[in-house]
Amino acid sequence: MSANEDQEMELEALRSIYEGDESFRELSPVSFQYRIGENGDPKAFLIEISWTDTYPQTPPIISMNAFFNNTISSAVKQSIVAKLQEAVEVNLGTAMTYTLFEYAKDHREQFMEHHRPAASPQTSISNIISVETPNAAPSSKKKDKREQLSKAQKRKLADKTDHKGERPRGWNWVDVVKQLSKTGSKDDE
Repeated sequence: MSANEDQEMELEALRSIYEGDESFRELSPVSFQYRIGENGDPKAFLIEISWTDTYPQTPPIISMNAFFNNTISSAVKQSIVAKLQEAVEVNLGTAMTYTLFEYAKDHREQFMEHHRPAASPQTSISNIISVETPNAAPSSKKKDKREQLSKAQKRKLADKTDHKGERPRGWNWVDVVKQLSKTGSKDDE
């Protein structure tokens, strides 16, 4: 089989395997992302695999440059990519995207053993707030903020309304004559 036929078959298989999986994302027919770990997990990371024109006879491009991985040190990222490259060498010549994603899932703890997540300021602030206000009233009692309008938007709104801020009578009426002419012509036929 040619490289394109192999890619088409693997693409179809990936779509059927990962259908409904929120961790999997098809960026293009030759580029895929998979989130290893749950959202909010400090040891979660995102792998991006892109196929070359001659894939699977040549290795795919493995990247961890996604914004999702910005808290992971470059040394840990390079270590993960290096270990995935070793798996690529073993599977060269076969469809391997699914294998690489599963390999990463199976070895996630090993990959992230040197990762030290920094405490994010947002998390610590939200914890402080929740500790200080355990019996806070629900936020539904807060007044809803009105949408801020620009001067041009306010002028357009003022042009459409009368001095009381109400729209003129009949602003949403259907053109009766046009409607009757449409319905009347159907009755005549």
